[in-house]
Amino acid sequence: MVNLLDRLKPKAPAHDHGCGHGHASDHVHGNVPANAAQESYSGYQEPDTTVPPKAQPLFRRIRVNGVEIAEHLILAETQNHPSENPGEALAQAARALVIRQLLLSRAAELHVSATPVLDDEGRRETDEDAAIRAVIEQETRAPTATDEECRRYFDNNRQRFTCEPMWEARHILVAADPSDHKARQTARETAEGLIAMLRQRPQAFASLAAEFSACPSAPHGGNLGQLSPGSTVPEFEVALRGLCPGETVATPVESRYGFHIIRLDRRIEAQQLPFESVRETIAGWLEAAAWSRSVSQYIGLLAADAEIEGMNLLGARGGM
Repeated sequence: MVNLLDRLKPKAPAHDHGCGHGHASDHVHGNVPANAAQESYSGYQEPDTTVPPKAQPLFRRIRVNGVEIAEHLILAETQNHPSENPGEALAQAARALVIRQLLLSRAAELHVSATPVLDDEGRRETDEDAAIRAVIEQETRAPTATDEECRRYFDNNRQRFTCEPMWEARHILVAADPSDHKARQTARETAEGLIAMLRQRPQAFASLAAEFSACPSAPHGGNLGQLSPGSTVPEFEVALRGLCPGETVATPVESRYGFHIIRLDRRIEAQQLPFESVRETIAGWLEAAAWSRSVSQYIGLLAADAEIEGMNLLGARGGM
């Protein structure tokens, strides 16, 4: 086979016998420009930047019984599947739309008719959502939780059914801007002075609160009513937990609001709730879990009978 480079070489003029007296460059390239020869060897061409590159799909084409799940729908659905991993969000969005299409196809097959209803926030569901709801209600069943099942769950999860501790307390707030160092120092000194007065006259707490407290509870003697864990700033709650009923803090409690003088009037300890008071709640949990399992199994059956391209739904994370 003739070498391509040899074919591109120009032949020497006949009168020179291959060793004539012309320029060396003429012998090598003849009349072909130097850069043209280089381009011929490489086949390289500058890209046409005036033509935008064709967008590449993010993933394989997905079809459910011949119905394609459009890429833009998957991208829009990702907002309902937040994840730190964008790929995981896309996968979960695609899975949700495949399941949706399975249910819509089944609803169409059964000629399901449903009237859209309003949700708890007054939003009207779409016709497709109504059809999906109706076909699930028609084709799935979840058993009612029995007393025995509820009692077993209660006995195995007693720690979940306790009343949180409560505190009945009052306070005097000497307010100060956290960015004003001088005001904070003055507020601290005022609070310390009030604590010293209360050591001498504990019964004066209500009157001192009415006079000095910057809290809306001041007219009520600083009474805050019943407090539960998490209902106050952390510094306040820590102080409450360390007090005995009838006791006042020995030093002011500092928070972003200023300085608190806290007195605990009563502590209500955590208590075990009786089964009768939580039986309906437990039944709701168990029935919701049973319904979820029933729907998941139903979707698994639909997926097994369907032709799904581009996704293995039965093997997807969070599967059936």
